[in-house]
Amino acid sequence: MHETELYQLFKQTAAAHSAAWIATRRHLHQHPELSYQEFETAAFVQEKLRALGLTPMVLAQTGVVACVEGKNPTSRVVALRADMDALPIQEENHIPYASTKPGIMHACGHDVHTTCLLGAAELLVATREHWEGTVKFIFQPGEEKNPGGASIMIREGVLDNPKPSAIYALHVHPGLPIGKLSFRGGKVMASADELYITLRAKGGHAAAPHLTADPIVGAAQLVLALQQVVSRNTNPFDPSVLSITSLQGGTTTNVIPREVKMMGTFRAMDEHWRFEAHKRIRQIAEQTAASLSLELDLHIDVGYPFVYNDPALSAKARQVAEVLMGEQNVEETELRMGAEDFAYYTHHIPGCFFRLGTGNPELDTEHGVHTPRFNVDESAIAIGATMLAALATKTM
Repeated sequence: MHETELYQLFKQTAAAHSAAWIATRRHLHQHPELSYQEFETAAFVQEKLRALGLTPMVLAQTGVVACVEGKNPTSRVVALRADMDALPIQEENHIPYASTKPGIMHACGHDVHTTCLLGAAELLVATREHWEGTVKFIFQPGEEKNPGGASIMIREGVLDNPKPSAIYALHVHPGLPIGKLSFRGGKVMASADELYITLRAKGGHAAAPHLTADPIVGAAQLVLALQQVVSRNTNPFDPSVLSITSLQGGTTTNVIPREVKMMGTFRAMDEHWRFEAHKRIRQIAEQTAASLSLELDLHIDVGYPFVYNDPALSAKARQVAEVLMGEQNVEETELRMGAEDFAYYTHHIPGCFFRLGTGNPELDTEHGVHTPRFNVDESAIAIGATMLAALATKTM
């Protein structure tokens, strides 16, 4: 069967299953689970895969992996990945399928990602006599929290037996209109490291600051001093961000506190500069603390590397999207300083991470990810499933 004929078959089959896939997404949306706690979700995914005649296996406690073999299954292996975890956010959408778990919500669309991948599996099982190779489905835990479920899945062998030659994943994007997809080759998202800083002194009376050191003043100076890391140390043409996002200390007006805690994030798109910046952050923090007679604890929790989309793979994916959706519905993904643990896969094998448009003002689905009002136009699910299936079967 010619590729375009196969793609048309995918689209027809997806249209027939769209209502069932929406029901799957709504079930997942109602039952969100936090990172590394996706036990119910993993069980649900396994049940769906077994119903397709597949044999899922578990990695990283809550990760699920399964393979579908087409003709000549050893001729090529392609992986498709979806993340499954939710966020600690209280949902504010007034919808019949709102989260049933207080303070937990699928506010980043991982319920959609999981459903799209289940849909792709259904499409590929139904058409396995029309395409060649093996497709590996990776349902991954813990994308939202260090060290990143992808790193654990890789450590436990998800990229072995069989080893994929390429991997694809999608992410919903409320800023992209429904019916559109976007792609970008090369660097596309940043690395992300977490900063945890504590400044300490013996504390004292606010009327006698000369008898102690002041961690409040130290924190204020350090917030400003750390801005030099980006503004005066990195190439301005190399994207980089340092943000202090939390500063906590003190309990009343007449006491200089014993400690102040700070948190923040550092993001970059160059691995060499990334770790040079870590040294500079530590140096500035140590010098600031010493100049004010403060004790310092600094921990840099090294997170995900930058996402690198293989240029050739991304160009091929864009071509597939243009055939499926029309050239007018395929756009260029903008550079983003957000992070994604899909990055780990792209530093091991060629990968392509693309955007699935879900924005529709008529359905009020343009609220950003990681917000209490996030939701999607669910017609995107059939598009995402079809696109993943088409990418998996595209002739190399």
